[in-house]
Amino acid sequence: KLTTELRPTLFLAQLSNLLAGNISIVHKVTGSSRTFMGEEGAGVAAVETAAARIRSGQSTHILVGGAFQTEHSDMLLGYELAGYLHRGPWKPVWQRQGTEGGGVVTGSGGAFLVLEQREHAMSRGRKIYAELGPVVSGRARRPRGELDAEIAALLKQAALPNGKLLTLSGASGAHAATTAEKAALDANPAIAARGFSTLTGHMKEAQFPFAVALAALAVDRKAAYPVFDAAAETPFEGVPQSVLATAIGYHQFEGMALVNAA
Repeated sequence: KLTTELRPTLFLAQLSNLLAGNISIVHKVTGSSRTFMGEEGAGVAAVETAAARIRSGQSTHILVGGAFQTEHSDMLLGYELAGYLHRGPWKPVWQRQGTEGGGVVTGSGGAFLVLEQREHAMSRGRKIYAELGPVVSGRARRPRGELDAEIAALLKQAALPNGKLLTLSGASGAHAATTAEKAALDANPAIAARGFSTLTGHMKEAQFPFAVALAALAVDRKAAYPVFDAAAETPFEGVPQSVLATAIGYHQFEGMALVNAA
């Protein structure tokens, strides 16, 4: 329905509000909606807030997600004016350091998740794909060199399990942010990272919900994703019981979530 019945039935000031309003109308959602804006941080805040509301008992189920259309010239212009767009021949997300431009290759996409209390999902006979563990976020003062410490702190807060850990990284390719994230992940030999932007491009607000969705599918299907970049990623053997999803913003904001088998 989202591709055939979306219609501008409400005059809303922002496209994200318009999307939320139309989803409510098309799918007859009777609850309230909340819109977050601000690059990867918007997706992190949306998932984090939804999880907190459900865990506190304020809500039983919430639709959370985002979408990004990169083919708008104003979006590409904004990236280019800030010096973030990658130039020259295409390369995987982990291999853009030191290349011309800023390292970001954008992509269009979206991801929407239904976060729900386990008892509520079971009462209506719905399939449970995964269990959402800790969702953590931060906003390092990057000009002061705080990014490395912030990523390390988030990894500690995420309560990572012992043993091999599949990680779905939303790394954008932006030189400073991606270098810092790669160094932090490589420092833990148990982590097998997958930079999915190599395949999808960077989807801005939708990046974190997309990472969480990929993590949930991995634990549900009891199968790890193959390496997306054989030169920079390591194989994962066995069945993933937990998967880490990350989004280290290309400009600001950092977030992670641990997704466990249901």
